[in-house]
Amino acid sequence: MATDTHEIYVTALKNTHAVEMQALQIMERQVERLEHYPEMEQALRRHIAETHGQRQRLEEALQSLSESPSALKEGFLGFVGNMMALGHAPAQDEILKNTYANHAFENFEIAAYESLLVIGDAGGQQGHRTAFQQSLKEEEGMAAAVRSLIGPTTERYIKLTTAGAKADR
Repeated sequence: MATDTHEIYVTALKNTHAVEMQALQIMERQVERLEHYPEMEQALRRHIAETHGQRQRLEEALQSLSESPSALKEGFLGFVGNMMALGHAPAQDEILKNTYANHAFENFEIAAYESLLVIGDAGGQQGHRTAFQQSLKEEEGMAAAVRSLIGPTTERYIKLTTAGAKADR
């Protein structure tokens, strides 16, 4: 069964929307637990706000095509996002594991938006291009922010841990 470019684009929009739901679940759970890492908390809070905007842009694109987000994908990836966020909670080095995972996830989202832009171009959907380029820039900015926090976060974790303080979050 052949699939046309329009169908591929709609699927990519729904998938990216669901990925943003997963990102929100992950970040919101982490922010709730952060205690000793204000720079990371600030970056996450800023990106949570950006992510709400990204989801809105995706919803607007879907609505313009008389489509809506996939409830099944949303539910599943939302659940997975919550489990991912809580998966590191028992770890002594929760903050480090979350930092690594956040950096990886931001790069996953960058790839999703780059792919979405290519699919949109192939399907003649340039009307959404500017919105998704903005989302891509936001993801690239968050990936850079997390990357820049790896060293300082690790240093603070070492300092707190070696001083006998609870440093996991």
